[in-house]
Amino acid sequence: MRDAVARAITEAARGRSDVILVVADISPAAALKTFLDENPTRIVDVGVSEQAMIGMAAGLAITGLRPFCYTIAPFSLYRPLEQIRVDLAYQDLPVVVVGVGAGLSYSALGATHHTAEDVAIASAIPNMTVVAPCDPDETEAAMISSFQLSGPMYLRIGKSGEPTLTGDAREPFVLGRIRKIREGQGTAIIGYGPVLAMACTAAEESENGAAIYSAHTLKPLDLDRVDSILADYAHVVVLEEHVEQGGLGMQIRARAQLSKAATQITTFCLPDEFLHEYGSKDDLLQTVGITQDTLALAIRGV
Repeated sequence: MRDAVARAITEAARGRSDVILVVADISPAAALKTFLDENPTRIVDVGVSEQAMIGMAAGLAITGLRPFCYTIAPFSLYRPLEQIRVDLAYQDLPVVVVGVGAGLSYSALGATHHTAEDVAIASAIPNMTVVAPCDPDETEAAMISSFQLSGPMYLRIGKSGEPTLTGDAREPFVLGRIRKIREGQGTAIIGYGPVLAMACTAAEESENGAAIYSAHTLKPLDLDRVDSILADYAHVVVLEEHVEQGGLGMQIRARAQLSKAATQITTFCLPDEFLHEYGSKDDLLQTVGITQDTLALAIRGV
């Protein structure tokens, strides 16, 4: 997904003179090398100073530029939160803050590098759009769609090697709209981020199958589509690599209660605790009960 960001920003810079990239202690030598080669004066590395990254981007946006801030997720939002809130959101400036490796992507580095509360935090900030694509294609689409916005966006992505899930999706990516990416009956899975790949595999291997929806835009959330999903399916499974508090599952449960929907709702999310286990991302997800097997059981109604 980080390669998709690099491709999108490189292509955008070829057609727009206002695109500029501000990074914080992350090397552009790999995925961003093409952008650096083509635009050596349009990239700034502020070093280990994420607050400066956001403040600088705000100043650049005031002059009419379209800055993209790029660093790993635990440091793109948590460390410069005051600057994001005051410099970007309060002034409603068109800056995209890209958080690379969100959720449990940096599993081996421990809880300090996990990003489990970011959707809740970013969504609570006025004027902030929050987007969490499920695959590289949605990532590129989100980057392109960001130019439609007049205010800030938090773009929550994985790292690298994520499979394409939406190549055959009948519904296009539209910022602010939940899209169906797999047909199914009886049960619908709604989720966001790379963890949705697990749901796709579980649905394919299940006899009952399941429809799968990508809720890539978490703020503003497509409440009309949520209502229609709750009305159309007897069972809705919500999948997210995020804590329950302030997450998608909590919002869908609240919406179901408000509309008096009779739908059974099952949620998979991260626990309200710091994880002290180490290993691969799949190891940690298994520790918290989010696996292909548990999703398959949920699809079967177990």
